[in-house]
Amino acid sequence: MTNFDGKIALITGGTSGIGLATARRLLDEGAQVIITGRDKSRLDAAVEGLPGDRVLALRGDAADLSDLDSLTDAVRERFGRVDVLFANAGVASFQPGADVAEDEFDRLVSINFKGVFFTVQKTLPLLSADASIVINASWTAHRGMAGASVYSATKAAVRSLTQTLAAELGPQGIRVNSVSPGYIETPMFHENVEPEAQADVLANVASGRFGTSQDVADAVAFLASSEASYINGQDLIIDGGLVSAIPA
Repeated sequence: MTNFDGKIALITGGTSGIGLATARRLLDEGAQVIITGRDKSRLDAAVEGLPGDRVLALRGDAADLSDLDSLTDAVRERFGRVDVLFANAGVASFQPGADVAEDEFDRLVSINFKGVFFTVQKTLPLLSADASIVINASWTAHRGMAGASVYSATKAAVRSLTQTLAAELGPQGIRVNSVSPGYIETPMFHENVEPEAQADVLANVASGRFGTSQDVADAVAFLASSEASYINGQDLIIDGGLVSAIPA
C-alpha cells in the first residue's frame, strides 16, 4: 500500500508501543516519518528496528515548550511541512482520587493535556492544506474506571480538544480526530496491570483478547489517510467492545 507516498508524518512518543507501531505502518505505506521521545537510547533503538532510511528521530519532551520549539524548527528545516501529526505522547498513573499528590497531578496534566495542546499549536504553521491530526485519547474518557480520576480527566480533555480543533481547523482543510484505545498490550499496559490481574481485566473485553499496538496503528493510518477525508471531529474507540458491550 502507498497511501502515504511523499507524506511527512510526525509521531510524538514514537519509541515503543502504539507510536512505534504507527511509525512502522506509515513507513510501510511510503511516508517519511519523524518520531520523538524523551530518552535518546530508546530513540536510537527504535530507529534501528524501523525499515528503510525515511525515519528521523528527534529527542524531546512533549510537555516542554522549548523542546517543542526545537522540534518544529528541525522539522521545518528538514522537511518544510507536516502532513500527518499523531499526538501520541502520554503517561499513565492510577491511584484513588484521595491519594493523588499535587506533583503527580501536575505531571499527568502537563504531559497528557498540555503536551498534546502545545504539540498541535506549535505544529500548526507546518501543517499542509489537507493535513490530518490524530490525537491519542483513551477508553477511560468514555467509561469511569476506579483509580483513574486524573488520567481519565486528561484523556477527556484531549477528546474535547479534538472536537474544538476540528471546528477551528476544518475550514482550512485540516481534519482532527482521536483514537481511544482500550486494553492494548504495550509496555505501558504491563507496567500498570499486574500479571495476576490480567484475567479479571480481560473478562471485561467482549472480543476475548487484549488489543495490539498494530490494531491501533491501523486505525490511526485510516484516520490519517484520504480514505477518511470526510471524517472530522470524531473519536474512534478501539477496545474490543470494552465500553459498549458486556461479555456473556
